[in-house]
Amino acid sequence: MVTREGESLLFDCGEGTQRQMMRYGASFALADVFFTHFHADHLLGIVGLVRTLGLQGRTEPMRMFGPRGAKRVLQSALGLGVERTPFEIDVVELEPGAMLARGGEYHLETFGVDHGAPALGYALVEKQRLGRFDPEAARAAGVPEGPLWGKLQRAQTVTLDDGRAVSPEGIVTQPRPGRRLVISGDTRPCRATIEAAHGADLLVHEATFGEEEKARALDTGHSTAREAAEVAREAGVRRLALTHLSARYSRDATELLAEAKEVFPETVVAKDGLELDVPFPA
Repeated sequence: MVTREGESLLFDCGEGTQRQMMRYGASFALADVFFTHFHADHLLGIVGLVRTLGLQGRTEPMRMFGPRGAKRVLQSALGLGVERTPFEIDVVELEPGAMLARGGEYHLETFGVDHGAPALGYALVEKQRLGRFDPEAARAAGVPEGPLWGKLQRAQTVTLDDGRAVSPEGIVTQPRPGRRLVISGDTRPCRATIEAAHGADLLVHEATFGEEEKARALDTGHSTAREAAEVAREAGVRRLALTHLSARYSRDATELLAEAKEVFPETVVAKDGLELDVPFPA
């Protein structure tokens, strides 16, 4: 679950999702669910979630996004598991390279990953933020406090009552980048993920196996912890979170964490209930 400015976005919906949402206080006020692919462990919870939302009296429509085949898979699953849905569900199929506008403050980009079946990763990309405004510099330039300050912060040149034009240079810094969050879904390490995650503030990448199972990771379309760390290092991300860990490893996956940190120190292991804050770039 990604929560941004009060909005919640759910990525995949495995078995027991609604139970975990209740356990950890995640919002059920979801407008959209984004599927990376349609293997059962990423899908089985959607029927229960939709049934629960119906029982709660939901009437607002919901959108579900996914790679090629989404309409067939999701409509079949919901048709078998939900007798009557009291709210509209719109299923949207996406191709790699799609861009979904999200109210002007951010957008979502899709990229194709390497998992055998049609599969997507998602990048949440915020727009640039305004530069930092220096009130003392504005006053020194003779700009009175009020609407003209807002224009300067929006990088506009203003005209004073005495006819002088004052530009934002020296008063407002250059625009600052927004945040970038990338979710790989299930995948082998691949160039598309590296490119999508370039400079990302957080990369959430699967790490199903350790290096001792590298051959199996290759056969099954998954990554090792070290491979995920190599992707993070090459992409130049700020932080890496490992997910989709095999149950064969310890509860805290200390083995996988150590393996990844040898390559990329800023790594954490994601586990149930973990909350990661994504701060704005400095």
